[in-house]
Amino acid sequence: MSDTTTAENANEPRLITETGLDRRIADIIEPVLVQMGFRLVRVRMSGQNGLTLQIMTERNDGTMTVEDCEEVSKAISPVLDVEDPIDKAYHLEVSSPGIDRPMVRRSDFVRWQGHLMKCETSVMVEGRKRFRGKIVAVTEDGFRLERDQPAYGEEPTVTIPFTALSEARLILTDDLIRDALTADKKAKAARAANENFEDEDRDSE
Repeated sequence: MSDTTTAENANEPRLITETGLDRRIADIIEPVLVQMGFRLVRVRMSGQNGLTLQIMTERNDGTMTVEDCEEVSKAISPVLDVEDPIDKAYHLEVSSPGIDRPMVRRSDFVRWQGHLMKCETSVMVEGRKRFRGKIVAVTEDGFRLERDQPAYGEEPTVTIPFTALSEARLILTDDLIRDALTADKKAKAARAANENFEDEDRDSE
């Protein structure tokens, strides 16, 4: 797994975005999230519990706590009430992307290089639209996947352009759980150290 900087993550656009009402909601809440130091992962309306608006988000360093979810929920609720994009009663659900997360930015592929993922493309890539395998390389324009079960006659690796992606997600494995927990621990420790440094700096003024 490779690390990417918080600064790089802050303004990085998503490769996979919503359409229709989900897109309108994303456009409304994303500026609020960015201002708070979070980045949007995904917006999805579902028929769960009547009607549920699912907002998936995380801090720029990749962490997300229960308190963060509550903070985001309190911040975006009044904005959604004012803009009123949904004409029915709905339930708001704010969550982290989880360990088997959707991959929506180039930095996601860089960060989780070496791990198993599955993805779908909007156009045929080497005769297929569905892929599963390990991320072995990432470029500016796409990534290379080492297929875990290549069909007869298929090359063991395939290069998928980011522009062709319609959906991508990590596959839960023991290695992924271990690396995700380690990364989360590191990021939280770095944030705590930074907050302590800022507190000391204020005290000395």
